[in-house]
Order: sequence, then C-alpha cells, then structure tokens
Amino acid sequence: MLKAKTFLGIDFGAGTLKVAEFEPADDGGLRLLRFGSRSLGLPGSQDAARDGVLKRALTELLAEGGFVSRQANISAPGYQVFSKFVKLPPVDASKISQIIQYEAQQNVPFPLTESAWDHQILGTAADGAREVLLVAIKSEVVEKLFAVGESVGLKMEVVDASMSALANAFRYNYGDVEGCSLLIDIGAKTSNVLLFEANKFYVRTVPVGANTITQEFSAESKTPFAEAEKFKITQGFVSLGGAYEEPDDPKVAAVSKVARNVLTRLHMQVNQTIQFYRTQQGGSVPQRVYLCGGGSVMAYSAEFFQEKLNLPVEYFSPFRNVQIDPSVNVEELERSASLLGEVVGLSLRNIADCPVELNLLPKSSRSRQEFNSKKPFLVAAAFVAAAGVWAAGLFYGKVATVRREGLATISEKVEPLARVETSLKAEEAKLAEARKQVDQLGDWLHERGYWPDILAEVRRVLRSTEIESTQKLGVPVGIWVDTFYSTEPPKQEVAAAEEEAPKVPMMSKELMMRYGLIPRTAMPSAEGAEGGAAAEGGATAGGGAKAKPANTNEVSVLTLNIKAVNLQRVKQEANGQVAYDLEKLAKASPLFDASETQLSGQLEQVEDSTPTFSFPLKVKLKRPIKL
Repeated sequence: MLKAKTFLGIDFGAGTLKVAEFEPADDGGLRLLRFGSRSLGLPGSQDAARDGVLKRALTELLAEGGFVSRQANISAPGYQVFSKFVKLPPVDASKISQIIQYEAQQNVPFPLTESAWDHQILGTAADGAREVLLVAIKSEVVEKLFAVGESVGLKMEVVDASMSALANAFRYNYGDVEGCSLLIDIGAKTSNVLLFEANKFYVRTVPVGANTITQEFSAESKTPFAEAEKFKITQGFVSLGGAYEEPDDPKVAAVSKVARNVLTRLHMQVNQTIQFYRTQQGGSVPQRVYLCGGGSVMAYSAEFFQEKLNLPVEYFSPFRNVQIDPSVNVEELERSASLLGEVVGLSLRNIADCPVELNLLPKSSRSRQEFNSKKPFLVAAAFVAAAGVWAAGLFYGKVATVRREGLATISEKVEPLARVETSLKAEEAKLAEARKQVDQLGDWLHERGYWPDILAEVRRVLRSTEIESTQKLGVPVGIWVDTFYSTEPPKQEVAAAEEEAPKVPMMSKELMMRYGLIPRTAMPSAEGAEGGAAAEGGATAGGGAKAKPANTNEVSVLTLNIKAVNLQRVKQEANGQVAYDLEKLAKASPLFDASETQLSGQLEQVEDSTPTFSFPLKVKLKRPIKL
C-alpha cells in the first residue's frame, strides 16, 4: 500500500519561522509527523535583513528537522498584510465581483496592480447585505517569500494570511464551543485579535507585539536587543497589578514593568476591537479568552488578561483535534503548541473546505511555478525541435534561393511596420509618463492619511501618560496639548497671536498645503491662514501663532506645548513626574524617533494654587510628513 502524500505548513512570522509536516489521517483529519521553529530575532521584522535571515533559517530548519515533503502552503505575518471588513449593499449576484473590485480599489492602501489580493464573503444579512473580508499584500513581498522557498526546492500552492490560517485552526479545534470566544494572538511585531461565535467571525490586526517589550527594556537597561530578548524569555514576567513586593533584581523588576505597560496598551486595543465588534458587527460579549503566539508565553500573561477582561483565560491548543504521530516529542510539542496555530490552519487547506479560504498568490509566481513544472517536457520538446532543424538543414541548399526571394518580399512589407513601431514607442513613452504621474498622485493620496495617524498617536500617548501617572501618584492626572507646531515659532509672534485671538488649534502653513486646506500654488495671508485653521476645529493641531515658512519639502519635527493639571499641592515633584512620564511614553511610540523625542524646555514654575502648568515637548517623526 502506498504511503499517503505529506505536505508542509510554513508560517513566515515576523519573529519566528514555524514549519510542520502533516499527512491525511485515516478519519479524514490531520496527522502531525514532525515540526520545528527557529527564532529570527530583530532582523526578522526588518525588511532590509529579513530575506537573508529567512533563507538561512529555513535551510537549517528543513535540514535539521528531517522534513521530507517539499509541497507547502505558506503564510505571511500580520504586519505585511492589509485586511478590512466591508459591507456590500443588497445587489444582484452578477454584480458582486464588480463591487468587490471597486471596494478593493478604494480600501487597499497600495495599487492593486502591484499587489496580490483576495476576498471572502462571510455571510449575508436578512436585508441582503453581504459581509466581505478583503485581504491584500504587496506582490514584491510574496515574490521574496517565493524566492526563499524556491531556494530550498519548495513548491508553494497557497499563500495565506496568518490571521485567516489561525481562524481556520480555531474553527477546526473548537467548533463545539458555544457562545462568543476571544482569541488573542500576540506576535513579534503585531497581534491578531479574533472573535468567533456561531457563524460569525471578526479579526483585527493591531500594532503591538512582543518585540515592543524587548525594545523598550533594551533602551531602558541599555543592553543589546538580543541580550534583552534572552533575558526577557528566561527571567521576565508580567508585573502583577496592585501592591506587591518587587523582585530583588532591578533588571527583572524593570522588564516586568515594561511587559505590563505594553500589554496594557494591547488590552486597550482589545477592548476597542470588542466594542467595535459589538456595535458595528452585531456581535456578542465574549465569554472566554484564548491566548496564543510567541508573546503569550511570558509568565503571568494569562493572569494579566484574566484580571483586565474579567473572563476565564486559557491557552489555545491547535492540536486538540489533530492526531500526533508516535515519533513526535510530545513534551516539546506542548511547549511550542501556542506558536503553531497558523501551520495547522495552512495544512487544513489540503484536506478540507475551510471557513476562510484566501490565496494571495500573485499571477507572476503562479506562472513561474507552472513553467518550472513543465520544464522536463519543454526540454524534450526542444530536443525534438533540434532534431527537426537538423533534418531540415539537409534540404537547405535546395530552398535557399526561394528563401532569399521570400525575405526580400517580407522586407518590403516590414519597412512600413517599422515606422508604425517607432510611432507606437513614442506613444508608449507618453503612457509611461502618465502612469508615473498617476502613481505620484496615488502616493500623495496615501500620505493624506498619515497626519490623522500622528494625531491619534499623540492622543494615545497622552492617555497612557494619564493612566501611568495616576497609578504612580494616586490622584487623577489631566494632560492635554495646548499648542502644536511643525516648526518652532518666534516668541514675539506667539505673544502677539495670543493677545489677538483665543487659542484655537491651528496647522502650520506647510501642513495646510500638504493636506489640501489651502492651494499649493498660492500662500494665503497670515490672517486667512489663521481663519482657515480655526474653521478646521479639532481636526487640526497647533497654536494661534504664525509658523515660519519651512525651507524643506518635509516636516520631521513637531513642537508641542503641553498643559497639565497642577499637582504640586499633592506632591512637590508631581509635575516633573508627569512631564518625564510623557517623555518616556513618547520615546516608546512606534511613530516617533526615541533618540530625538524629548522635553525641549523648562517646566513652568507655578504656585500651588495655580490650576495648570505647561512644558514643551519636541517630537521627531520616524517618517517625515511630505509636503
């Protein structure tokens, strides 16, 4: 009896490469034959170094793990994949594809011609509206993964997203669980928050991951990332809430506090996802929580989420309904199980119809694989053709005269066509230039969304400062942005503006031109700029002062004048504590450059009876705003 064909599931994670080999079980399910994982470190989440790190890790892992099959389904990490749920209006079935194409063009943040994208219709409401999951990835990202896989002889048939592979693994193993379940997958760079109930499914990827803990601890302890990561894994834990005795080792205490702060930010994102699921998706309140992903294994992670969410928490087991081959080391599998949900979901695509079936395989990759599979036949055909040419050569002498005459006739017909070709090339050059301009307009449109992201991040940092400072000082802390500049304004202009008008949030002229509030070709007067910004209200940020025109096409430094509630009556150094807490959290932001984000002036000295105090903060953007 022939042995069943085996297949691989490979998850190219941001921080860890995971591989597992399966075969179909006799009952129609899966049987695990072997598995392995390899840490990628910080370079695994850095685009410049990622390809080389992945290739080396995959080569070593396949060789050392004894993997036999080279047929693979693969998944890309959450930070490289765009996903969004959209609702389609009730329309005739024949128009669904057209509407989905339109929705993809409107929502995917990069050109569809440069991306691989797919969709899944998840259900139809009573009124005929359809819930659709859109997923897209840049084609060049998949091409690089294919290059890595093909370097070790892999034949890749499905390119999935980690979140959908995880969703299929959860449905397969926990299909009997009733009510609403929350699955939190804590990855290296991002985390997936998934909600399941009955036939409903919702997922959101949030930009908080385990690498954030290591990076903040590395900066605080002034140790290299690799050393900080090793210390976090071997001795770190999530700090417990309330009053408790800190560890004697200051480094252990530091990493535990950093871990709690990062997971608190993740918890805020989880709460927002639950709220959106309930209000916009019509979902129910979760009844239980499952944890998975490499970032979930840190000690007291489950206790943290149980305390915050007030729900029972357990670790997700992707092998609950999977048969395990006797040759597998069960103890090692139990230690690694929380990492392997995606590879189980990927392998299920080979044996059954899954609830979420996406394939982000670009046409170019598919064509290349089909060509490679046909190479033996092409070689044989080439050999036959060569033999035919040799035979035809025997008759060449007889037909040479006829051939020359034919060439002369053809040349007469080719000359007009050559002139047409020249004309076509000129038109193609014009078309290429037009495409270049369209691409530039697309880039500008994409940049328009960057400013709201910055404002949202500033708001998050302020809110996190209020929470952290309140915990430290034991009294409510209030902090807000009083004025906001893209460049440092002259002091005399600030004073004059404050006397002339009340403080109204205001953009600099450069940012107003950047976001289309004033024309790029004409700079408005100072009075007109102030009036236009005032009309924008809370959608812009800044003070009433006039900003000097910048001598650059980018804005990379923002100056914030911060105001906060005066707490000197509670504790003499309380105001300074609030200011330094804000500086620390701003440095930890993924959008700001920690080396140049800092308090940039003196803390305002006020009397105890003064209700507020102020201080300046300079924020350096990692990615400048292009004007």
